[in-house]
Amino acid sequence: MKKLLCAAAGAAALAPFAAHAQSAGSNVVTLGWFHIMPQQSSTPLTTNVAPTPINTPLSLPPTFTSPGTGNHTSGADTVGLTVSHFLTDNIAVTTVGGVPPVFKVSGQGTIKPPGPAGALGSQNIGLSTVNPLVKSVRQWSPAMIFQYYFAKSTSKFRPFLGLGVSYNWFSDMQLNTNFIKQTQQNLGAVLAAGAGKPGLTQVSAKASSSWQPVFNAGVTYAFTDHWGLVASVTYIPLKTTSTVTIKAADGTTLAQSKSDLKADPIISYVGMSYKF
Repeated sequence: MKKLLCAAAGAAALAPFAAHAQSAGSNVVTLGWFHIMPQQSSTPLTTNVAPTPINTPLSLPPTFTSPGTGNHTSGADTVGLTVSHFLTDNIAVTTVGGVPPVFKVSGQGTIKPPGPAGALGSQNIGLSTVNPLVKSVRQWSPAMIFQYYFAKSTSKFRPFLGLGVSYNWFSDMQLNTNFIKQTQQNLGAVLAAGAGKPGLTQVSAKASSSWQPVFNAGVTYAFTDHWGLVASVTYIPLKTTSTVTIKAADGTTLAQSKSDLKADPIISYVGMSYKF
C-alpha cells in the first residue's frame, strides 16, 4: 500500500509536466480553411509571331505589345491540411497541402497588331461575353515551412513565425469557349491569312510553374493537451507567365501571346489541431 501511495504521489507530481502543448518530438495535424486573396498586377500582353511566311500587305512584325492589356485572377477558398513536427520545443517543420483551389482569370484591353493587320483584326479581351477568359484553373502549392514558436511548450497561447518554400503549378485549365471563338475570328484569322494557312485556328493556354518563398505568421491556442486552434497569415510572392498559343488548322504555331501576372496572394488560415 505504501508503494502504491508513493507511485500515485509521483504520478500526481509529474502530471503538470506531462500536459504540455507542443514540445520536441510532438506531431500536430491541423485541418482547416484557406482564404486566398491575390494582391495582383499584370504586364501588357506581348505577342510573338512565329517565323512563318507572312503576306507582305499585312506587315505583321515578329513581336508586338498591346498597351492596356493584362490579366487578373479571382480569389478562392479551399480546405487545407498541415502537418507539423517539433524538432525542439520552439522549432517545428510544417508541410502544407489541401484541396487545390480553383481560380478564374479575366482579361482587359485590346490586342491589336500595328499597321494594316491591326485594322483587319483587333481583339478586345475585356468584353464581358468572353470573360473570364479562363473559366477555371487549379493551383497546386505544396509548401514546407520552418516555424519558430514563442513562449514555453506548456503555454496555451503560442505565437509563431515561419519561413519556407513552395512549388506552384497549374492544371485543368479550361478556356471560355466564347474567348476561343473570338480569337479564331479575329487575331487567329489574321495570322492564318498572313501565313497562308487556311482553316479554323486552334487556341490553347498554359501558365508557368515556379519555386517561391513562403512567409508565415500565426498563433496556436491549446484547449486541451491534444486539441487546439490554429490561425495564420501567409504571403507568397507568386509570379506566373500565362501563354495563349494560336495554331493553324494544320498544327503550325502562328503566335503566342504572353503576360506576366504577379498574384502575390495573402492567405489566411483557421483550423482545428490535434497533437500526438
